[in-house]
Amino acid sequence: MESGTKEEEDVVGYNSNNVKKAKLLSTLTALLDDPILSDVPKKPTLSDVDTLISLELGSAMRISILKLDGTSFEVAMMNSATVKDLKLAIKKKVTELEQSKMGHRHISWRHVWSNFCLAHHNEKLLDDGAALQDFGVRNNSQVHFLPYVVSKGSGRHSKGRKHRFFHGLNKRL
Repeated sequence: MESGTKEEEDVVGYNSNNVKKAKLLSTLTALLDDPILSDVPKKPTLSDVDTLISLELGSAMRISILKLDGTSFEVAMMNSATVKDLKLAIKKKVTELEQSKMGHRHISWRHVWSNFCLAHHNEKLLDDGAALQDFGVRNNSQVHFLPYVVSKGSGRHSKGRKHRFFHGLNKRL
């Protein structure tokens, strides 16, 4: 008899947790639909909310990113952010925008960063560890993409070395 009562309590507890979760999600959805909170992502993380609060308090900055096609979008960053932090925020924002427009779409960020770099007032942001403020990036600054090709030190392609390695294996056999 005791086990039946305990099972009923578990079922009631499970249902009340589901009800609480549903109420929380509906409240969150209603809040995110409010025009005042239009800059909050649809599925915000704690760091997103923290950055937006810091933006309102003045300890964060909003940076406009200009793409090569002329369109732009904005990201919010802490004042102490580095170039790497900006790249991660761009990746997150672009992924979010692409998913909302076209569904799942894969972007090779390794390819993007090997062929393009970010620049502020035509100064390339190449050092990932450098603070954005060192380049003069402030609140409401604009950063844009520039075509960039990393020059190889030797000028030779690495394929030749691989080819010689496998060629030597064939001679031994």
